[in-house]
Amino acid sequence: MNPNEEYSDVEQSSIPAMPKEVPTIKVGITQGDINGIGIETIIKALGEPDMTDNFIPVIYGSSKAFAFYRKNIDVTNFNLNNIRTAEEAHARRINIVDCSTDDLHVEPGQSTPQGGEAAFAALQAAVADLKAGKIDVLVTAPINKKNIQGDNFHFPGHTEYLQKEAGELPALMLMVSGKIRVGVVAGHMPMAQVPSYITVERILDKLRILNNTLKQDFTIRRPRIAVLGLNPHAGDNGLLGSEEEQVIIPAIKAASEEGIYAMGPYAADGVFGSESLGKFDAILAMYHDQGLAPFKALAFETGVNYTAGLPFIRTSPDHGTAYDIAGQGRASADSMRSAIWLALDVFKSRKINREISANPMVTRAEQVRERNA
Repeated sequence: MNPNEEYSDVEQSSIPAMPKEVPTIKVGITQGDINGIGIETIIKALGEPDMTDNFIPVIYGSSKAFAFYRKNIDVTNFNLNNIRTAEEAHARRINIVDCSTDDLHVEPGQSTPQGGEAAFAALQAAVADLKAGKIDVLVTAPINKKNIQGDNFHFPGHTEYLQKEAGELPALMLMVSGKIRVGVVAGHMPMAQVPSYITVERILDKLRILNNTLKQDFTIRRPRIAVLGLNPHAGDNGLLGSEEEQVIIPAIKAASEEGIYAMGPYAADGVFGSESLGKFDAILAMYHDQGLAPFKALAFETGVNYTAGLPFIRTSPDHGTAYDIAGQGRASADSMRSAIWLALDVFKSRKINREISANPMVTRAEQVRERNA
């Protein structure tokens, strides 16, 4: 039976549509390196139909650079609303706080000092507004970690800069795509420094952050965490290295004593190359490429870099500046789009958690039903 048969005598077009709820969550988005693919992915993601029905975008960057890329990649459904501060942002508009200088010069595919300066200016303004509560979450487009270095930025990447801005709180780089979540103990550092950096306390700190973020930000009641070994075959009982026996296993035992459901150490190739991947809510890798290389092989188009452990929410696409395709209209917006949606999901999850904590008599299921009503 056609559910509209009872209204057969009424013109369908005369039935008023339900009004769309006005979005209130402000998503700050930094332009990243003006000569990379960041601006192009922002334009493509925000230019999609109905995108601004879900949140209020506030871009931090250069109106001139965005105009350049909009024309260069021939996009017509993207218009900017220039504002002086995030407090002036309009719902259902793509707002931009201009952080650039008049003499800004865009050179797609080139690493330039001016590109680094523009990236930092946007990041600095956005983080200030994030800390002041003028925006609710932050999504950062890729930077060039070399040309952004200067008097005010001397960090290996976004994660370390945000840690400083949060008051030197410990943080965790967490790569996310659907149910695949991969964190790392040693982030942006030379491989030669990794073995000495890996300590019981550092692993335990990362496990605490990961366990908490899985509960708070991903609403998983009892997270299952796989801990990887440092050496091939997780040391093979000491044959290929001693870090597993002396450092990683004691850290896992200490975490278990705190009620953290951590298991391992596992060989990285065994976890990522088998059905074991689906048995865990997250994986803690010992170093950057051990976690990120397989993650990107599995989920490069949709992967998101999430900074866990901070009081504010920050996500980023999992790709870099991609100078080789910058300005050519070839960059995919999938990862940027995923970064925006993840930031919104985490924001809503934290809100539900706060409400449950404030009123423990109300179950999470009731909170979800109320939110979706």
